[in-house]
Amino acid sequence: MKPAPFEYARPESLDEAVRLLAADEDAKVLAGGQSLLPMMNFRLARPSVLVDIGRLPELTGLRREDDVLIIGAGVRQRAAETSQLVRRTCPLVGRALRHVGHRQIRSRGTVGGSLAHADPAAELCAAACALDADVVVTGVGGRRTIAATDLFLSPYETSLATDEILTEVRVPIRGNTRFGFAEITRRSGDFAIAGVAAALEFDDRTATGARLAGLGIGGTVRRLTEAEEALRGRALTAESISAAAQAAADSASPPDDLHADPATRRAALHAAAQRALEQVAHD
Repeated sequence: MKPAPFEYARPESLDEAVRLLAADEDAKVLAGGQSLLPMMNFRLARPSVLVDIGRLPELTGLRREDDVLIIGAGVRQRAAETSQLVRRTCPLVGRALRHVGHRQIRSRGTVGGSLAHADPAAELCAAACALDADVVVTGVGGRRTIAATDLFLSPYETSLATDEILTEVRVPIRGNTRFGFAEITRRSGDFAIAGVAAALEFDDRTATGARLAGLGIGGTVRRLTEAEEALRGRALTAESISAAAQAAADSASPPDDLHADPATRRAALHAAAQRALEQVAHD
């Protein structure tokens, strides 16, 4: 199929991009286009104007400021995946990105675009929640910061206003933290039936903090608080891993759709949680 008719605009600044969005509530931001353009081709999305922000210098760059990793929203996923800075400070980002589609997709798709798209099976969305990341957005009213856990409202819906653009991701860098990421798919590159991103902080061998986020198990990615509670204050052993994986599966109310029934998704979530936490144990 072909998309419905639309106009195209390529602003030269972030301020101009925001003004274009504010002028038309049916305008959409185009970053990498790896999610939006297929939806347009199937006419699931019918924007009146595409506002192309792919070349705005304000949205590029990877840097560290004190104990925060800052990723520009326009950074290509492949660049973040292979970045030595990301690998040193927050390897969970790279581990999650390796599961996003195929390399060609990651070479065009952007970090901010994935978060703003808010796919319930998006690996970066789950990683952002597990990392306690914040996103900075810019609109006609200025800049504001949103916690990643407050960004995702429902499938493909976020708490961004129609005139706001996600401009950067801010990830806290914590010491004594280990990471894991796993997902269950039918084929490599497919959307996940279920997946888990995990970040655990340790004092000696005891998990003093646990943050797990699940993907592919409902209307949005979400924190797996029951599994987190099963891990806090305990050593990461085969028994505590098994208990947390079971708690994650028991807490899920996954959809029944053409990809998997609820029982299959719960089993996949259990397996993904087990694998992610085993990675943490060996990190």
